[in-house]
Amino acid sequence: MTAPLTIDAGELETEAILDALADGRRIVVRTEVLGAEHEITLRHDGEQYYCDTPTTLHTHESREEMRECIRNQGYAADT
Repeated sequence: MTAPLTIDAGELETEAILDALADGRRIVVRTEVLGAEHEITLRHDGEQYYCDTPTTLHTHESREEMRECIRNQGYAADT
């Protein structure tokens, strides 16, 4: 298994994140929430997209849904 790609929020553009997920990479996004650093893991199993946050795991059915999540959460440079 390939090591996860670890980035800071805003380091990559949305399409670069989505392309890495499509290639089977897990992405760990370091972000600040309420003054504390958190790590969010993004992944794709070929069917579902997953966002694993410190408090919840949620899924997305399509690349478009995942794109919207990445932008809404501020994980990408082009949000």
